[in-house]
Amino acid sequence: MNTAWDHVSGNVFKTWLIMFFFSIFTVVVVYLIAQGFGYGEIGGLGIVGFALIMAGIMNFVSYFWSDKIVLSISRAKQIDLKSHKDLYRIVENLCIAGGLPLPKIYIIDDSAPNAFATGRDPKHASIAFTTGILDKLNKQELEGVTAHELSHVGNRDTLLMAVVSVLVGTIATLADFFMRSLWFGGHDDRDSKSNQVFMILALVTAIVAPIVAMMIQLAVSRRREFLADASGVLLTRHPAGLASALAKISSDKEPLEVVNRGTAHLYITNPLKGQQAIGWFAGLFNTHPPMEKRIAALKEMEGKV
Repeated sequence: MNTAWDHVSGNVFKTWLIMFFFSIFTVVVVYLIAQGFGYGEIGGLGIVGFALIMAGIMNFVSYFWSDKIVLSISRAKQIDLKSHKDLYRIVENLCIAGGLPLPKIYIIDDSAPNAFATGRDPKHASIAFTTGILDKLNKQELEGVTAHELSHVGNRDTLLMAVVSVLVGTIATLADFFMRSLWFGGHDDRDSKSNQVFMILALVTAIVAPIVAMMIQLAVSRRREFLADASGVLLTRHPAGLASALAKISSDKEPLEVVNRGTAHLYITNPLKGQQAIGWFAGLFNTHPPMEKRIAALKEMEGKV
């Protein structure tokens, strides 16, 4: 039987193991596509550099302004101690326990129970709750949810996912460049000089790599959900509270009106009700781990924190 600390260390190790293989995968993809262009070493590096710059610019903008965009899309409104004393105190007390700065707290006027955290680092973090989650959860359950979201902040999941997004963006940009060059005949003068084997490998890579990269990105996202569950338990010392909250939220059939596919991964549970893929392969495209596995892991921690 594993303790909360075991779950935390295990999930951290698995996350960085995924990232290690993702980095190798990115290097291989870049090499094959650069070779497919038929360029020499300098030309290939030029393509890679341009792709990195483009992906970096997109993710730089996302990193610094995505929280404001998400909060605006979600129609979230900031609250303070006077307007929501109980919620404010819960967040404040857990921040003290976790040694975290107090984030900005937002409320989303939606009766579907859910919550998310955003922000590039602990000093620029925000945490949002729907009115539904405040109405439908008791204090211990709400503490569990809050601890989970604060753990995302403390674990710097936003930073990690930004790095992952850069890698995914680089692969997608390179693949797009390669496919466009084939479409517009950009290889007419170079194909005869290129190794035809590399051309075939590059073509297959350009088609398959973006899909694989997205699957790896989702795998990292699911692993960070497990980590936030375990880290949250270390804050509250009460895994049953979060387990009960997850069971209530996942069993609630009401869809969140303000969500879209671009923001669904931020929430504590999948807010797109009825759209969670089932089965081993289909599950690779889910933003969140299976709820039964999350609850089982939390129950395993009971009495061990």
